[in-house]
Amino acid sequence: MSDVEKGGFISKVIGPKKRWRAYKARVKELPENRRTAVEAIERYLMHFVPTDGDSNAAMFEDLADLFEQAAADGTPIREIVGEDPVEFVDTFAENYSEGGYVPARARKQLVEALARAEEAEDTAGGKA
Repeated sequence: MSDVEKGGFISKVIGPKKRWRAYKARVKELPENRRTAVEAIERYLMHFVPTDGDSNAAMFEDLADLFEQAAADGTPIREIVGEDPVEFVDTFAENYSEGGYVPARARKQLVEALARAEEAEDTAGGKA
């Protein structure tokens, strides 16, 4: 029986449920614009082929770490993701995944969601 059959596909994608719930709770605590950015990146990352549940759980936890630290430091979202958010997320995911096919629609959604998050950040006067 394969690991996927034992733990289910969802467990392979998100990792152990307890870690996933802890990650989601951390994301929920982020300022709204940062949460929007993380959730957009999360949706995009779901298109990558997971290496294993633990690697993916670590990937999402590291994503939360990155945005929590950036929020604490007052680092703007654009400084985190750079000029090309798709390139940022693709590079970020390479550290944890064997890659995957990401539809053009998902790339567009990521760029638009991060633009909205950045706009909200600018409207708030950089407070996050």
